[in-house]
Amino acid sequence: MSGHSHAKTVAATKNANDAKKGKIFSKMGRVITIAVKEKGADISVNATLKGLIEKAKEFNMPKENIERAIKKGTGELVGENLEEVSFEGFGPGGIAIIMDGITDNKNRTLGEIKGILGQYEGKMAGEGAIRWMFERKGCIETEKGQTIEEAAIEAGADDIRGEFVYTKPEDLETVKKSLEEKGVRIVGSSLGWFAKEEIAVDEKAREKAQKLFEALDENDAIQNIYSNLA
Repeated sequence: MSGHSHAKTVAATKNANDAKKGKIFSKMGRVITIAVKEKGADISVNATLKGLIEKAKEFNMPKENIERAIKKGTGELVGENLEEVSFEGFGPGGIAIIMDGITDNKNRTLGEIKGILGQYEGKMAGEGAIRWMFERKGCIETEKGQTIEEAAIEAGADDIRGEFVYTKPEDLETVKKSLEEKGVRIVGSSLGWFAKEEIAVDEKAREKAQKLFEALDENDAIQNIYSNLA
């Protein structure tokens, strides 16, 4: 299982310059707003929102930014007309890519993504052309250096690879809570798309793929990027 994810990208930029931090906070704010719109602002019943707020705090997102994003979700503040989008495409060496995001203008974002893919020997794919190559799973990242196998199995995990614990989408929060109760230290958790099979490419294609991921990550709308690159 592998996937380039925005969360991992921003993890490497906690000490980024103000412009980069501003982009990160903007993306996080959009995700929080969507989460509130979908399941409300009460973190006792909205586990997704609770996790997002925790992640935002990890990246030192100002409290007022978080509160503003929540109020946009509840309608207390006027915000952008946001919608979730998901695009599928091919990248260098024929790798398959899923790009999930949030935008206030789907057509504009579609044009931007087409342009980015075209710069790196990639192209858009039709809906469903890529997604069948992936599985939707929950992923829990645990702190390195812990013995987690027994606890993860007892918690109902599907798979364990190193410090990562994989679950069925609907079991993510239950498994995470069980691990915490067993004393396992959690770094983060999320739902994502994971390749059923990975493919290897030559070094030239790999370098272009990395540049493509970075360019997609710079786009304001793109939140998560998943590929089957080995």
